[in-house]
Amino acid sequence: MSLPPEKASELKQIIHQQLVKMDVHGRIREVLAETIREELAPEHQQLSTEDLIKALRQRGIIDDVMKELKFVTDVNEKERTSAPKPSTHFVDREPPVLKKSDGSKMVDATTMLSICDPVHMVLIKTDTFGETTLVASYFLEWRSVLAAENGITNVAVELLGVGTESKVSVGVLNIRLEMYPQLNKTLSPEVTNTQFALERQKTAEKERLFLVYAKQWWREYLQIRPTHNVRLVKIFAQDENGVNRPVCSYIRPLRAGRLLDTPRQAARFVSVLGYERAPVIGGGVGKPEQWCTLLAFLCRNKGDCEDHANLLCSLLLGFGLEAFVCVGTKAKGVPHTWVMTCGTDGTITFWESLTGHRYIHRPINPDDPPLVEQPKPLYPYRTIGCIFNHQKFFGNCQPSDAVEVCVFDLHDESKWKPMSGEAIKSVCSPGTTSSVPPFPPLCASTVDAAVTSNEIELQLRILISEHRKDLGLSTVWDDHLSYLLSPALAAYELERTTSISAGNEEFQDAVRRAVPDGHTFKGFPIHFVYRNARRAFATCLRSPFCEEIICCRGDQVRLAIRVRVFTYPESACAVWIMFACKYRSVL
Repeated sequence: MSLPPEKASELKQIIHQQLVKMDVHGRIREVLAETIREELAPEHQQLSTEDLIKALRQRGIIDDVMKELKFVTDVNEKERTSAPKPSTHFVDREPPVLKKSDGSKMVDATTMLSICDPVHMVLIKTDTFGETTLVASYFLEWRSVLAAENGITNVAVELLGVGTESKVSVGVLNIRLEMYPQLNKTLSPEVTNTQFALERQKTAEKERLFLVYAKQWWREYLQIRPTHNVRLVKIFAQDENGVNRPVCSYIRPLRAGRLLDTPRQAARFVSVLGYERAPVIGGGVGKPEQWCTLLAFLCRNKGDCEDHANLLCSLLLGFGLEAFVCVGTKAKGVPHTWVMTCGTDGTITFWESLTGHRYIHRPINPDDPPLVEQPKPLYPYRTIGCIFNHQKFFGNCQPSDAVEVCVFDLHDESKWKPMSGEAIKSVCSPGTTSSVPPFPPLCASTVDAAVTSNEIELQLRILISEHRKDLGLSTVWDDHLSYLLSPALAAYELERTTSISAGNEEFQDAVRRAVPDGHTFKGFPIHFVYRNARRAFATCLRSPFCEEIICCRGDQVRLAIRVRVFTYPESACAVWIMFACKYRSVL
């Protein structure tokens, strides 16, 4: 058996401590002296290793050491209650139990049959430009393998499209399922089929009862005011497969581990995920319906405003905040969703999931006299119909659904009509067969920020040089000035994340020192959430300010460019680019 270096070092240290503790070295010296004096003739002064080991064994010293130094290999040796430890861990006193890797002793087939969460598979298509498209989303019932002979079964599943193509077949996927380690006893197909039938029956009954309750709740809501029927009160939403789910099932507290440190950093992460409205075929003013499950949203790395809001709300709940998704409208009556948090002091904060911006809500009192100064709303939201999270749902029943006059006292049922928490829990709580499967953990970024920054910067330099060459202009790069642009890009990202501006004084001072007297400096920062240099360059040329820098003419023109990629979980990126130039002013 070969041990890793760190385990070998640990073993050596434990053995050394034990030898010192038992004074083995002293006892060996005594045996050595005695053996030389008594057992060897005076003319044989050379003592071999075999002679020494033989003498130590005869006196029981080796047996004493091995009794004190135990290596745990058998859990049946005696009952212990200590926590499990790896098989390569050595101890000197009362070693803990080492559990053998025998899956059948840990979870049997009957227990696994009660795990009703399916395997969620998402099929993504990526084109040559890196653009992703959601092709299919499938929930695989894996428990059929529990009744398969030898723990192996083959399944052929038909994958259907998503959104408007949710009834169109995109292909057949052959799947081989194998249970490892193999179960000691498999279930009969009758048992698994009966379990599946009972679950379907139970799920259908829960969904039926919730639908009955939701209809009754909606009738009561309309009886408060008939005008409530035009408010955006969203109780159900279709997922990418066209399945109607309660909106509360799209939310679940999500902890990001070590990947995100603060709620504001979480908001920044969500905002750099791409925004793309659900595709629609044909005309019409209606907004297409498609709320993606979290796995489909993260695999695409882009989605609609509802997908962003659901993810941000889940992350804020994971950070211990009381967060809700708000459904309403923004300017010109366009349907929109955003996130709201309620502070313990009553402060209401709106979070825009597409930008990461935060707004404090201070309601306007319409009954105040005209001379009373009212707070001016800074947020872009106009009306609000309902709010919800994974446990609660409230319909706005205030006289006006305008956000600026809304009071968010959720305990006042005259302002917010609640839905039964038990009814929501029956269909939305984790583990229920009708709810969305457990959210996948966020994955760390696989993008190397430094390497990617250098690659994009080099590509942009080539594109700028070629563009200026087509205009009959030469290009001279100022590497020192390019490097000095880095603090500005870092400050921009910090401000987007924390709303705190820092480091601007040092940046301005460095630029003043780098630009000689009589010269003019111009800079233009721009932000992207993708890493396609050619696409970014085409976008920059549409800005007159950036185009003026790239096509700068004059005396002693020097160009500079700096790219800084900031990585976030799921390989999401915030890409900051700054174009700059300096030239001699001739007047």
